[in-house]
Amino acid sequence: MKSKSDPFAPKPWAILQANTVLSRVLRALFFCLSIPWLELMLRLSDSDILFWSIGLPRALLAGAAAGALLWLLAEAIPKKGLARGIVFVLLLLLTALTIIEKCCKAFFGTYFQVGYLTQMTGQVAGNFLGEALGVVWRNLWFFPLALLPLILFVIFRKSLAPATPRWHWTSLAIPAAVLVLLQVTAIVLCHAGDDASYYTSDYSANGAIPRFGLVNTLRLEAQYAIFGAPEAVLPTDPVLPTDPEPTQTTPPTTAPTDATETTATETEEPTEPEPTGIVYDDNVMDIDFDSLLESDSGTLLAMDQYFSTQTPTQQNEYTGLFEGKNLILITAEAFCTAVIDEERTPALYQLANNGFVFTNFYQPGWTQSTTGGEFANMTGIIPTWINSSTAFAASIGKTLPFALGWQFSKLGYTTTAWHNGSYTYYGRNKTHPNLGYTYYGIGNGLTLDSASQWPASDLELIQATIDDQIAAYLEDGTPFHTYYMTVSGHLNYSYSANKMSAKNWDALDGFEGSSAVRAYLACNMELEYAMEYLLNALEEAGIADDTVIVLAADHYPYGLSEGSTDYYQELMGWNGSVSEYSTTYYSNTLILWCGSMDEPVVVDTPCSSVDIVPTLSNIFGLECDSRLLSGRDLLAPQVEAGEISSAMPIVIFPDVGYGYSWITSAGTYEAYTKTFTPNEGVEVSDDYVSTVAAMVKNRLTYARYLISQDYYAHLGFTTG
Repeated sequence: MKSKSDPFAPKPWAILQANTVLSRVLRALFFCLSIPWLELMLRLSDSDILFWSIGLPRALLAGAAAGALLWLLAEAIPKKGLARGIVFVLLLLLTALTIIEKCCKAFFGTYFQVGYLTQMTGQVAGNFLGEALGVVWRNLWFFPLALLPLILFVIFRKSLAPATPRWHWTSLAIPAAVLVLLQVTAIVLCHAGDDASYYTSDYSANGAIPRFGLVNTLRLEAQYAIFGAPEAVLPTDPVLPTDPEPTQTTPPTTAPTDATETTATETEEPTEPEPTGIVYDDNVMDIDFDSLLESDSGTLLAMDQYFSTQTPTQQNEYTGLFEGKNLILITAEAFCTAVIDEERTPALYQLANNGFVFTNFYQPGWTQSTTGGEFANMTGIIPTWINSSTAFAASIGKTLPFALGWQFSKLGYTTTAWHNGSYTYYGRNKTHPNLGYTYYGIGNGLTLDSASQWPASDLELIQATIDDQIAAYLEDGTPFHTYYMTVSGHLNYSYSANKMSAKNWDALDGFEGSSAVRAYLACNMELEYAMEYLLNALEEAGIADDTVIVLAADHYPYGLSEGSTDYYQELMGWNGSVSEYSTTYYSNTLILWCGSMDEPVVVDTPCSSVDIVPTLSNIFGLECDSRLLSGRDLLAPQVEAGEISSAMPIVIFPDVGYGYSWITSAGTYEAYTKTFTPNEGVEVSDDYVSTVAAMVKNRLTYARYLISQDYYAHLGFTTG
């Protein structure tokens, strides 16, 4: 006969509600393991993180300390309904933030500070809701894993925060002691190792989460928001014991007359130029560093010492070559070299192969998505995180005299910026006027038929804006500098989700490959049609020889690499042979073209987007101090490969958890593998890698302080 169960028997979890040693141990285990569980899930889901590293115990200890704090709150607050509510909200917030950071890393390849996330939430919801929902859908598997501690707490809340009949001092003393012990140990570990600067002066969410975990990162952001971020220990002496004078050893070379034989991926053998006997001046301005060195202190003094000891780049045979000409500068959304094809995109092919041909150009992933790439292209300064803001956002209200908008407006140019997307996105309505432009986008003066579509048309953008500028130039001779931020190449890359892909789908008839790659190439046909219209308009007006076109990406098309399949590898023809951690992953094409050029000029100097402004400043003959930018003039004389000068270009890649990769004319340092590979035939000194690494760190540090300290204003520069 079946026995009846005792209705008065305790429930399986009732032991938790008893105020016994065992019940308190079980409650302690739940709380002290709940947040480490979130840390573990985040680390395990991110292939970029070195799982078995010192970052693991740092994250777990800090997470356990946060759990101990929840345990302490559950024990200390006498009203248990209130206690459960507070613990639930805090656990919910941590869980939600874990999920959000996971989605950001999966989509953007970057972790973001909470302050930045709150700034962008409304803009993303208003402009990219479909894309955001797509990211959520593709990462939905992560949600139940992250929600597990929260679900368990909801189920067992009365047991985890029980209304016990007896209270003892140990109810508070034990969790408090555990909290202190775990937190102190975590902090000690965070200050250990050669990456401790990411905990202090070099803090950013993207650098801190892999190294210290999410909880530590949140605490640091709150701490630095309230009390200010610690300043870096800035060097007070020049980095280099000697700084050799640049010599014209690897000059730009003129390509063969038949431009179709030279592509952006081919390099002509350089030839030694004939000695001219010309002595070129340095690209410097009259800045009284001596007085500043006497009057300044602290960070400003260190900046004076650093910039005054930088070797300026020399003027050269290209200085002032394009003086007085019009300039059209384009940041092309998610553009990459694979877009360029002689038959499919003849306009882009013409631009890429009949001007200055940069065979060693990179657009690093600046961990700030489009706004980072734009900032680098437009200012010549490395985009670093400044507190919780991108460099562009932090630059609002700061003096940036070498931004091209201000440089050309000083010369009487008409300076206008256009974007065929929402005019307020990324705060462009504030950042771009701060660079000297009259700015228009969708919503404040730019009207396009495709404005309600996603993405809008680049062709319509050029059609709606360039003719009036050409007409004004022909009428009164006032030159113009125009900046465009395009949008047609924006993700998502599918026929259904991208209107430009659908519009130009048939242009890829016969394409053999994935639908994602076809969609990417199809939406970029709109950029091709825009460039075709632009070239025709200039030629028909007879001013192609008077106009310079410069085009660079904001970032590589990371929308192709998000998800389980890396379609970017397919697009580039790598078939998995190039790691996403490799510097090669960020190789790209820089277009610098003018109709007056008789034949291409090949430049094989390693370069990146921060070198655009100093190069243009020289070639247009603008007044600029080359010591005060992160980038360098790519047409200036260079030192021999293997020698070191603070005037030499260095391609710097942001840290994504392993340190900084970099490229010089001598070779490539890959941070992921910690290896330096010299170029063929190049020998370097034993301290070459360590010396260049120090230069890289300094350029990053001083790029941040150029903005945060408003250093240009301190030097006496003004704009407006």
